[in-house]
Amino acid sequence: MWTRAMKRITLGTTGLKVSRLALGCMSFGGPDSDGFEWTLGFEDAKKVIDRAVDLGIDFFDTADVYSLGKSEEIVGRALEGRRDDLVIATKVGLPTGDGPGDRGLSRRHIKANLAKSLRHLKTDHVDIYQIHRWDYETPIEDVLRTLTGEVKAGSVDHLGASSMWTWQFGRALYASDRLGLRRFETMQNHYNLAYREEEREMIPFCREEGVALIPWSPLARGFLSGKYKRNGRGDSLRYRKDAMIRERFFRPEDFDVVERLTEMAAEKEVSPSQLALAWLLGKEGVAAPIVGPTSVAQLEELVEATEIKLKKEDVERLQEPYKPHPVLGHR
Repeated sequence: MWTRAMKRITLGTTGLKVSRLALGCMSFGGPDSDGFEWTLGFEDAKKVIDRAVDLGIDFFDTADVYSLGKSEEIVGRALEGRRDDLVIATKVGLPTGDGPGDRGLSRRHIKANLAKSLRHLKTDHVDIYQIHRWDYETPIEDVLRTLTGEVKAGSVDHLGASSMWTWQFGRALYASDRLGLRRFETMQNHYNLAYREEEREMIPFCREEGVALIPWSPLARGFLSGKYKRNGRGDSLRYRKDAMIRERFFRPEDFDVVERLTEMAAEKEVSPSQLALAWLLGKEGVAAPIVGPTSVAQLEELVEATEIKLKKEDVERLQEPYKPHPVLGHR
């Protein structure tokens, strides 16, 4: 039974004090959610959410596209009555319908989907509103003007961004400074022991700019749990229904990483998931990795990882098998 207090950190320049782990809510929706059949329905999701709060997690991340709004609805229902004590982030930009206006970062789409997100989440504001991906058709200056308007209106407190090229993020911050618009204060980037391409440009840039890192997929969609074996096939519902696991990992060199991780985890008497998360928590600039457990047991296991301390030689040994990847997660 976990009895220690959850560690906390100041989230970049926002002034928000958040738990060292954020609860990612893409795993909530229900088996009738098209494309998200592996997700939890309300009752099971609420058990995870309630236990997260008990353990000191006060940072929740979702998106309008997760189970097409059902994730936000579950989060809103589960957290009703305790909103003021929590930090809630959501995202906009990926397709939420079949119409030409049901995607992107146009003023119309942002305003319409923010209004829906607030209804789903049962709140009058979100603490962090994030663009899910770069919109190649809407000028970033127009995007920032719309988002700044929502901050001024009180619907949004802080702005964040997610995976993109570093030149794009630099252009966005420059536009904010040049035009006197609100800056992105967080970067939700794709970063884990099996995918480290962000170390080349995005992470150093964010540290220089004071932007807090809240990495998504810290366990590579479960690949770093050690449950998948070289030359084997996954038999989990997530593996069968979530094509991104198979597309992004499972190369021979990825198994080199996970086998080293599994070997060292056994030596330290921790799970591979805990060791992979401890490695990420020790990286400079990383504020709160976004974990997505689908059970209370998984959640409790990951929270324990916040207490694991790694030596420099541990870090070097974990990192040694890594080979460069093609860029993943920007689209």
